[in-house]
Formats: sequence, C-alpha cells, structure tokens
Amino acid sequence: MSAKKPAKTSATKKPAAKKTTKAPARTKKPKAGGKMSALDAAAKVLAESGEPMTTRELIEAMATKGYWTSPAGATPDRTLYSALLREINTKGKDARFVKTERGKFAVKK
Repeated sequence: MSAKKPAKTSATKKPAAKKTTKAPARTKKPKAGGKMSALDAAAKVLAESGEPMTTRELIEAMATKGYWTSPAGATPDRTLYSALLREINTKGKDARFVKTERGKFAVKK
C-alpha cells in the first residue's frame, strides 16, 4: 500500500528569475583621511621607481614609504598579486598596471 503524491499544478511553480547584465566596474574614490588602497599605493611606488617590481618588493616599498601597510594579513604580497591581476583582467586596456614578466608588474606609460 503506497501513498500517492499529489500532482503538481502550475499554480505552485515559481516564475523564472530575470537575468541581469553585469554592472560596469566602478572606480573607487580615495578614502577619507588620506589612506590609500593597496592598489593606489602600488601604482604610486611603481611610478616612482620606473621599473618592474615583484609584489613582495612592492609591499616592502609601500610600508617603508608609509603609503600602505597590511592590516595584519598573513600574505599581503599574494593578496596584492591577485588584486593586480584582477584589475588587468577586468579593465583590459584601461588598467593602470601591466605584467612585464613572470611575477613582475609595472605601470602603463
């Protein structure tokens, strides 16, 4: 003796969700209080040095010059590496950075 499940009716179906297009990337405004983001600080250090640098070198230079320090992150160089690649991939030609060789980045001229 098995119990039959009630048949589903069209009234119980949920309407299909509307597909949305991806919003354009927003440019961030500088933070109040003069604090720079890690990407802004990296752009400034690369522009000042004029030569490609690794993310580890960038983190050290940013901290030495007082532009940006990691807020207790364990691997800030890897986080910066990811952020640099993300900007290059999402902004394409409009990105501030360019990857010159394996592990090294420079600012676009």
